[in-house]
Amino acid sequence: QVQLVESGGGLVQPGGSLRLSCAASGSIFRWGWYRQAPGKERELVAGITSGGITNYADSVKGRFTISRDNAKNTVYLQMDSLKPEDTAVYYCNGYVPGMNYWGKGTLVTVSS
Repeated sequence: QVQLVESGGGLVQPGGSLRLSCAASGSIFRWGWYRQAPGKERELVAGITSGGITNYADSVKGRFTISRDNAKNTVYLQMDSLKPEDTAVYYCNGYVPGMNYWGKGTLVTVSS
């Protein structure tokens, strides 16, 4: 069983930046960041493969950057030019063949 722990959420003004981190207790093959806003379904924000190939939701392209540090079993989400509609609980997801792991989530609030 792999444990995932997110950190880095908080309150930020529109146009500001935050960096989320997610540390795993074991190796992860493929990482993803998801978010869920109140009253909405959970959606994929960004993903990164073991080889470093990334993908992004259209709503965050050019503003968010996902990266990983395999030595630390950690994934990051750099979020710039934040908008109020980015407000959500952000979850990291770690995939290894046959298993999907989730963190408990970290709240990001974008408000003036």
